[in-house]
Amino acid sequence: MRLVNHERNAMDLRTTPVHLGLGSRVKPVEGFTWDPEVLQAYSAAVAADGAEGRMVMIFDGDGLGDHWESHPAGDELVVCLSGSVTVTRDVDGVPDRVLLGPGEATINPAEVWHVVDMEGPTSLLAITATLGTDHRPRTDTRPTEHVGTPSPEEAP
Repeated sequence: MRLVNHERNAMDLRTTPVHLGLGSRVKPVEGFTWDPEVLQAYSAAVAADGAEGRMVMIFDGDGLGDHWESHPAGDELVVCLSGSVTVTRDVDGVPDRVLLGPGEATINPAEVWHVVDMEGPTSLLAITATLGTDHRPRTDTRPTEHVGTPSPEEAP
């Protein structure tokens, strides 16, 4: 995984997300995967941006999300590009669901656990405050045990 300073070619946000950092900087994140080691390397590489850093990525999928997540450093914007998606938030133990169609968006507030379910083939764009993002397996209708990605402060 490496941050690229000035990419001049077309990028596919499905495979190469971009990091929005301090000073209005945009850097493609080459070699990004959801592997814990890559996530730690990404967190370390963008740590200087603190809570202001954001990742922009497109996700394609179909079916129920397999994990809950929470972003303690800031809000997340989720935009449905095609298909249909239901975003479910756990708000004080009560499920709060919003259905999105193409062109519609919702905001997941900081620290609120949420899960995304795609209804048929769906594409969505997410702009996420990634610092300290936490994931938990979806074993129930609500988040349960902790299986998070460490923030740069927690990384070994």
